[in-house]
Amino acid sequence: MTASTATDFDPRHLDPRHAVYAGSFDPVTLGHVDIIRRGARVFERLTVGIGINPDKKPLFTSEERVRLMSEVIGDLSNVDVVCFEGLTVDFVRRQGAAVMLRGVRTVSDIETEFTMTLANRALEPRIETVFLMASEKFSHISSTLIKQIARMGHSTNAASLGEFVPPQVIEPLVAKYQEE
Repeated sequence: MTASTATDFDPRHLDPRHAVYAGSFDPVTLGHVDIIRRGARVFERLTVGIGINPDKKPLFTSEERVRLMSEVIGDLSNVDVVCFEGLTVDFVRRQGAAVMLRGVRTVSDIETEFTMTLANRALEPRIETVFLMASEKFSHISSTLIKQIARMGHSTNAASLGEFVPPQVIEPLVAKYQEE
């Protein structure tokens, strides 16, 4: 696993063996890790794109999210972690990937993802979207839920947070809410 910055590749060639899994990962969850590990088995190369949305105030800085993600998936030699700004479909193209990997947890996710896929296809028809269904044990987990649990006083109970996030995320997550 390597951490890097967004790199421009030859825009005429998109590699169908290279997928990008993008999100805010604020914080990275066990569900995210499940999709990454499964995606790393399916694709020769997987780039985890950590999106920076200037309209949102994330709990973790982009640097912290890259560091945490790199620690969590560091054993995967075919996965790299990259921060990006702008449209995900443009980032995927700049990475030279022909596939956008998406995780789907619920029926409502499917509706949202369907709309995004159609827009992305209109913007870049050479990029395909591939969906992986969340594993049953992770389908209820979201970064928003984890932040609520940590904020509401469960941040001192590492065992409860360990049901939702990788061990490397627990201490930094607890520290964020102790700063408040």
